[in-house]
Amino acid sequence: MDPTTDNAGQTGDPGTARDALEALRAEIAKAVVGQDPAVTGLVVALLCRGHVLLEGVPGVAKTLLVRALASALELETKRVQFTPDLMPSDVTGSLVYDTRSAEFSFQPGPVFTNLLLADEINRTPPKTQSSLLEAMEERQVTVDGTPRPLPDPFLVAATQNPVEYEGTYPLPEAQLDRFLLKLTIPLPSRQDEIDVLTRHAGGFDPRDLHAAGVRPVAGPADLAAARTAVAKTTVSPEITAYVVDICRATRESPSLTLGVSPRGATALLATARAWAWLTGRDYVIPDDVKALALPTLRHRVQLRPEAEMEGVTADSVINAILAHVPVPR
Repeated sequence: MDPTTDNAGQTGDPGTARDALEALRAEIAKAVVGQDPAVTGLVVALLCRGHVLLEGVPGVAKTLLVRALASALELETKRVQFTPDLMPSDVTGSLVYDTRSAEFSFQPGPVFTNLLLADEINRTPPKTQSSLLEAMEERQVTVDGTPRPLPDPFLVAATQNPVEYEGTYPLPEAQLDRFLLKLTIPLPSRQDEIDVLTRHAGGFDPRDLHAAGVRPVAGPADLAAARTAVAKTTVSPEITAYVVDICRATRESPSLTLGVSPRGATALLATARAWAWLTGRDYVIPDDVKALALPTLRHRVQLRPEAEMEGVTADSVINAILAHVPVPR
C-alpha cells in the first residue's frame, strides 16, 4: 500500500507504518517550513505516549505545526488559549443541569481530543495548570468522582513564550517532568523565511490546510503498529547503563541544583528506542541516546543562579555531560 494515500491510516503493518510516519515530514512541510526536528519530536512523543512542551517566540508556527500534524495523521485537534481567568472546568469539562430531564449531564471539555494544543500554558494559574496533570498522566478526567477516559492517541502540546515572563506562572518542576520532550522552535533561517513569505504571496492561507495540499498519510492504526514495534526494540545492558550514567551525571553537576530523576532516565530510554525504530533499526545504539538527550532532559534540570548569570544553559551542561560520559562500544 502506498503510505501517501488517504487510506494509509488503515494499515497495521510495522514496515508500512514506518514509511507512513516518515512521510509526515514531507506532508507537514507543505504548510510549515523548516521545522523537521519538531515534527520528529512530536512523532516520537506519539510513539511513546508522551507529551510535548513547545518553546518559541510568537509567530514561529507552533499552532500551525500541531494542526498540520493532526491533519496528516487524521486525528482530531483542539486548541485552548490559557489565560489568567481560565478555570479547570474550562479544560476538562463540567456537569451541566438539564432542565428537561432534571438531571446533570457531563459536557466534555476540549481535553477530550487526540491532539490538545495548550497555548501559552504558563499564562494560567497553577490550579488550572494542574487540571491537565491527571489527563496527561492517567489519560482520564475525573469529574464528580467519575473517571472518564480520554481518546487514544492523546497528546498535549503545550506552548510557552521564552522571552515574556510578565504575568506568567512558571510551570513547577513536578509538572515539567510530566512532559516527555521540550522542543525549542527556532526562528527560521533567511531562506526559510523567504520561502514562507513567497508562499503567503502566492495565496497560502494557514487556516485552510486542505487548500495547502496537506493530506492524511498515516493514522491511528499506523501509530498502534509502530508502538508495538517500538516496544520490541532491543536495549542492551550497556545502553541501559549508559542512560543511567548520563542521568546520574546531571545530579552531580556543579552547575545544577536539580538533576534528572529516574522518571527522566526512563523517558530517555523510551525516546531513544522510538528514534532507533524510526531510523530503521530494531536495537538502540549510543547515537540514539545522544540524539534525544537534549529534548528529553533539558526541562528536567535546574541551573544554579550563579551558573545562569555566567551564561550557562541546560543544553550546554547536558552537552558537556554527553562529551564526558564514556560511550559503550
